[in-house]
Amino acid sequence: MVPNSATAASGLRTYYYDPEGSLHVDLSLDEIRAARDEPHGLLWADVSADGREEGERVLRDIFDFHPLTIDDCYNTLIDPPKVDDYGRYLFVIVHDVHYDERTHVLTTRELNVYIGTNYVVSVHRAPVHAVDDVCRRAEAHSLVLQSGAAFLAHALIDVVVDDFHPVVEQFDDEVAELEERVLDDPRRETLEAVLRLKRNAQRLKRSILPQRDVMNRFSRNEYPHLVQPHAIMYFRDIYDHTVRVEEMIDSVRDLGESALSTYLSSVNNRINEVMKALAVVAVVFLPLTLIASIYGTNFHRTFPEYDWAPGFAGMIASMLVTMAALFGYFRWRKWF
Repeated sequence: MVPNSATAASGLRTYYYDPEGSLHVDLSLDEIRAARDEPHGLLWADVSADGREEGERVLRDIFDFHPLTIDDCYNTLIDPPKVDDYGRYLFVIVHDVHYDERTHVLTTRELNVYIGTNYVVSVHRAPVHAVDDVCRRAEAHSLVLQSGAAFLAHALIDVVVDDFHPVVEQFDDEVAELEERVLDDPRRETLEAVLRLKRNAQRLKRSILPQRDVMNRFSRNEYPHLVQPHAIMYFRDIYDHTVRVEEMIDSVRDLGESALSTYLSSVNNRINEVMKALAVVAVVFLPLTLIASIYGTNFHRTFPEYDWAPGFAGMIASMLVTMAALFGYFRWRKWF
């Protein structure tokens, strides 16, 4: 690995594998231009948001990329994954995902990749794990740069898609835990957790579906002028990964729907139990209320029990017997 004395600004990382087999890093702008014109080497320029001015100069003045693609790179909105063919290069957008297990926040980051015959340019507004991973591999050994631009692009996109797997597996663990919680403790916090999981799974679905279509186009060899035939099988492997991720997401969404249905059923069962208890209490006290109302009238001479010494005790005893009989009947019917 040969460092250069004149380096580009912060936010721009460059790697150049020359025809003699030497790796050069941190090229100056003039060296980037010279490497671009060398058909037998491979140039990789990574542009981050830290060096937007320098990055736009590289994209516009050195590589002469279409202004629409540059706007997509620096647009504050996240564009959907896609691939556009501009003849001498491909412009690819993929999504990298990150999930914070502590806050349960799913973050989507956009990675833009230009694929030429002898160069790859990656642009991202936020740090992307795939770029850092491939940079470490390139600095440790130059094998990732020796097979051409399509293979380098494959290495970047492959890590991006693989990063979906731990996120989906974490969702799978969470939904398994939620299935137990909705039965044992169906509180509002549990419902919010289920809805949050379903929302995050839907966001993953919206990211992986168009990326699957992009990889499908690569695997069908729609770009033979820029992607070598022996690289097709590697993009087909990424396509298989996207299909598997999509199936895992669908499984998580189905389990989330099941957990939500279980939660609603559990809540309804609890409400029914409360209503049943209230109904039993109402039925038990209805005859007692009737007896008390009758004896609470002002027709004194109508009830001889008023002049009978144990009359009051008899009325209380009749109430207790009625209550016990009703409770016994309800227990016999297994209503509570």
